[in-house]
Amino acid sequence: MGALHRGHISLLERAKKENDISVSSIFVHPIQFNDKKDLEKYPRTIEDDILKLKAAHCDVLFAPSVEEMYPATLVKEPEIDLGNLDKVMEGKQRPGHFQGVCVVVKKLLDITQPNKAYFGEKDFQQLAIIKHMVRTLNIPVEIIPCPTFREADGLAMSSRNTFLNPDERKNVLLIYKIMMEAKLLKTKKTIRELKKWVEEKINENPFLRLEYFEIVNSETLQLIQNWEETKKIRACIA
Repeated sequence: MGALHRGHISLLERAKKENDISVSSIFVHPIQFNDKKDLEKYPRTIEDDILKLKAAHCDVLFAPSVEEMYPATLVKEPEIDLGNLDKVMEGKQRPGHFQGVCVVVKKLLDITQPNKAYFGEKDFQQLAIIKHMVRTLNIPVEIIPCPTFREADGLAMSSRNTFLNPDERKNVLLIYKIMMEAKLLKTKKTIRELKKWVEEKINENPFLRLEYFEIVNSETLQLIQNWEETKKIRACIA
């Protein structure tokens, strides 16, 4: 959605290593925003983005308008079956968000028809849902997950980090610190105990309020009740 940072550019760099032609798309997608104020204030830095893509030797930039992606004559597309992956965590907090994501990702894949598409693991639920959509609709593309890029102090890179004031920027580092500590505590606490510990640690900081901390099967995104259920485990936080 633009406001590109080093994490975005890392996706392009990997795509260039593994393919002949690289395509980047920039489109601030209105129907995936639940909050209109969030849509209005989302950072739009297209001129700076173009310079960054040129510096990284991107072959093609596709930056459509809303009218191009959603012409007035367009028939409303049917909802995509997301297999309940969109009913938990972020989807529970933001109903309809992932339907919006899938509508635009499918459009972008149909338009560009890539062999491979590269997505960051920072939005892990989004990645799992896109992989599910591609399988369900038999879209001929390989989805390539790429590691989260972080600032030197551990904060995950995000276009919205620019909204943080200095105090918020300092305190938000607790999220990464707690996640690293939680990983180490896996052998000492049950899942229920670990979730309670994370909630208390986050909420005792006046700058933070926990929306959710869930420990899930990384393929189905379903909550797991004990560590023995599966080896495919992810912890997700907001």
